[in-house]
Amino acid sequence: MKLENATASQMIALKGVVRNSSYVIPGLYDLSIEDTNWVLTSSFIIFTMQTGFGMLESGCVSIKNEVNIMMKNVIDIVLGGFTYWLFGYGMSFGRGPFSNPFMAIGDFLLDPPVGDELMGQIFAAFLFQLSFATTATTIVSGAMAERCNFKAYCVFSFLNTVVYCIPAGWVWGEHGFLNNLGAVDIAGSGPVHLIGGAASFASAAMLGPRLGRYAEGIDPLPLGNPVNACMGLFVLWWGWLAFNSGSTYGVSGAKWQYAARAAVMTMMGSFGGGFASSLYSFWRHDGRMDIMDLINGILGSLVSITAGCFLYRAWEALLIGALGSLLCVVSMPLFDRMGVDDPVGASSVHGVCGIWGVIAVGLFADNPLPMDTTKGRSGLFKGGGWYLLGIQTLSALCLACWGICSTFLLLYVINKVIPIRMDPHEELLGADLTEHRIRHTQIGLSRAISALAPIKIDLNEIVGIQPIGINPGHERSIEQLRAAEDKLQQWQSYLDQVSGKAHKLGTPQKTLEEHQLEADITLSLKPSLTEHRQSGSVFGRRVRSVHIKEDNWSQDKGTYKPNDSELPTINRVAKLDKDGNFAWVD
Repeated sequence: MKLENATASQMIALKGVVRNSSYVIPGLYDLSIEDTNWVLTSSFIIFTMQTGFGMLESGCVSIKNEVNIMMKNVIDIVLGGFTYWLFGYGMSFGRGPFSNPFMAIGDFLLDPPVGDELMGQIFAAFLFQLSFATTATTIVSGAMAERCNFKAYCVFSFLNTVVYCIPAGWVWGEHGFLNNLGAVDIAGSGPVHLIGGAASFASAAMLGPRLGRYAEGIDPLPLGNPVNACMGLFVLWWGWLAFNSGSTYGVSGAKWQYAARAAVMTMMGSFGGGFASSLYSFWRHDGRMDIMDLINGILGSLVSITAGCFLYRAWEALLIGALGSLLCVVSMPLFDRMGVDDPVGASSVHGVCGIWGVIAVGLFADNPLPMDTTKGRSGLFKGGGWYLLGIQTLSALCLACWGICSTFLLLYVINKVIPIRMDPHEELLGADLTEHRIRHTQIGLSRAISALAPIKIDLNEIVGIQPIGINPGHERSIEQLRAAEDKLQQWQSYLDQVSGKAHKLGTPQKTLEEHQLEADITLSLKPSLTEHRQSGSVFGRRVRSVHIKEDNWSQDKGTYKPNDSELPTINRVAKLDKDGNFAWVD
C-alpha cells in the first residue's frame, strides 16, 4: 500500500510515520484500525480451537490416555508457540536481505519497539499467524495418540514449527515461489491442514499401530468418551468461522462483504459434508449412524472449503463439502488396510481433504473483484482455463511431499536421541498412569498390573498411586471414625452384658452416679483418632462425657436402661467439640 492511496482510518493508524510518499507498506501489515480489531478478534476465537482439538482427541482415545492427549495439546501451544516467536514467524514472513523463494530470513525474536509506527499491525499479524501455526502442530498429536513417548513428543512439538513455517511462506509469504506463481489458499487448506495431515500420516506410519490394533480386523476401536468427541466438533465448528472469515484479513473496503460470504460458505460446506457422511454411514452400517463418520465427515468438509471459502457460490460450497466428506470417510478404512493406525483420522480429515480443498480452488474459484486474492484469475469451470488448476495441483503436491518427508526426517532424528515409541508395558498401563501419575478406576488397570507382575518390571511406584476422584486424607479419616464408632458399640455391648449378669445374680444395683462414672470411664478408654492417640479425644480434642438422662432411670427398680439415642455416634461426637479443619455433619 502506498501512503497517498491510504484510507482515512489507515492514515490514523499510521500517524506519525515520517517517510517519503513512495514507501510501500508490506501487505502483511496493511491494516487499518478496523482491520486490526477484526484480525485480533479472529485470533482469539481461533485459539479456542485448541479446546476443540483436545476434546475431540481425548474422546477418541481410551480413557487411560485422555489426560496425556490433553497435555500434548497444551505442549503444542507452549513449545510450538515459543519456537514460532523464536524463529518460525521469521521463516515464513521475514523481510531480511537473505530471504529467498524457499525460505524467508529475518524478523526473528519479533519485538518491535514502542517507537515503531507499525507496532500494532506487526503484533496483530503475528498473533493471527501464531494461531494458525499452533493449529497445524496440534493436528499431529491425535495421530500419535496412545503410543508416543511424551518426552519425545515435547521435542517434536518444539521443532515441528519448521515443518509448518517453511511451506506457509511458500504460499503466503511475499518471497514464496508458490505465491509468486499465483497459488491461492485463503485460510489454509494447504499450509495448515494438508501439512498437518501429511505429518499425521508420516508420524502414524513411523510409530506403527497400537498394540493389538489389528488383531481382530480393521474395525475402529471403541471411543473413550463419545460425548467429548461431539463437544470437540462443536467447538471446532465455532472456531472455523473465525478461521475462514478472519482470513479476509480485515473489514475495510470490500473485505467485510467477503468476510460475511466466507462465514456463510463455511457453513454451507459443512451442511453438504454432514449430509453426505450421514447417508454414507446409514448405508455402510445398515441403517445405523457411526459417530466418527459424522464427526470426521463434517470436519473434512470444513477443511475442503477452507482454501477458497469466499470464492464459491452456495451450491458449489455444498458440492465441495459433500465430496470432501465422502473422500474422508472412504479413505479412513483404506489407511487402516495399509496398517497406518490413526486414532482420530487426522490423515484423512486434514490430509486427503486438504488436497481436495487446494485443488477445488482451481475448479470453482470466482475472481473476487475488487480484491486481488486470485490475481485476476478464475477456476476452470468459471472460464479461467487450466493455469490456476495446474498451480493448485502443484501446490498440493509440493505441500504433501514436504509434510511427509520433513516429518519422517524429524522423527528419525528425535528417535536417535529419545525413543519415540512407548515401552509395551507403559502402553498397556496407559500414558496417564506412566507419564503423569494419574490412575483411573474401573478401566482394567489392576488386571494389567497383575499381568505384568511376573515380568521383571519395576511397578512399585505405579502400585502406590492413588486413584483420581478421591481425597486419601478424607478416606483415612472416615475409616478412623468408623473404627471409633465400632469400638464404642463394643464397650456398650460389654456394659449391657455385665449389667444383665449382675441383675440375674442378685448383685446390688448401681446408683445413677455409678452409671455416670462408668460412662465417663468408657469414653476415656477410647483411642484417639489422631496420630498422637491421645485418650479420650477426637482429632486431638477432649470429648465430654455422655450424660445419662434421669428419665431412663427406674426409681422403683434401681436400674438404668440405656437407649440408642445415647450411644455415641459420629455426628454426636463431632458436635461435642468441633474441629475447624474438619467438615462435620450436624
